[in-house]
Amino acid sequence: MKRSLHLSFALCSLLLVAFTAGACSSNPPASTAPGDADKILLDRGMAALKDRSWTRARTYFSELLESYPQSPLRAEAKLGVGDSFLGENNAASYVYAQNEFREFLAFYPTNPRADYSQMQLGMVHFNQMLSPQRDQTETREAIKEFQTFVDRYPNSALLPQVKARLRESRDRLSDADLQVANFYLSIRLYHAADVRYRDILTSDPDYSRKDALYFRLAETLEKSAKPAEALPYYERLLSEFEKSEFLEETRKRVARLKLELKVDTSAERDLR
Repeated sequence: MKRSLHLSFALCSLLLVAFTAGACSSNPPASTAPGDADKILLDRGMAALKDRSWTRARTYFSELLESYPQSPLRAEAKLGVGDSFLGENNAASYVYAQNEFREFLAFYPTNPRADYSQMQLGMVHFNQMLSPQRDQTETREAIKEFQTFVDRYPNSALLPQVKARLRESRDRLSDADLQVANFYLSIRLYHAADVRYRDILTSDPDYSRKDALYFRLAETLEKSAKPAEALPYYERLLSEFEKSEFLEETRKRVARLKLELKVDTSAERDLR
């Protein structure tokens, strides 16, 4: 009887060892080398970003951030989370994206990718800019963030890209101001139009559509009975722009104004 019990116990022990060994051999090793797991998560997140799978990408990046607090890849994962929110392209996701990029700049101010985070912070607002006829709050915010980039990272490889976006943003704001000034001109509020046009010249001297600005300002001065002040703006349009929808009409107006001003000057001399 005792011998049977000993045999049964031994048999059970052998079966248990065999089962445990078999179960263990079916599981893959947790990691082939130290640091591999966080790198795998980052790579999968980047691949998902490339595929525009925003939620899946964010899952990988978030897992890296939560599971590997000492990983040197955390900064890249933080940017990846921000990019995933930015890519979703809706009002709520822009709020989250802005928060991620601001936190990155606060946590990693000297990181080599800090310039990228600042650029993306500008893009959060750039992507939300409205047409010139509508509210320009986001346009102003984009200008502020892009200008911060230009001031803070003058040697960045991303500078040309940011400057192009900054120019687009400034043009959008100046377009909005130009339309307001044109409206004042259309309802004969010449002084208000004059002030608005000159404000654009002062605030945005590199405005891409300055030909329209010159033309409308000169037209405003003409209608305000100031032909001598109008002529130089028409002439600037002709000298600065080889192509413009206003060139033909401007040439006609310059010829007319020069003739009128010459006649007026001659008449003044005769009166003396």
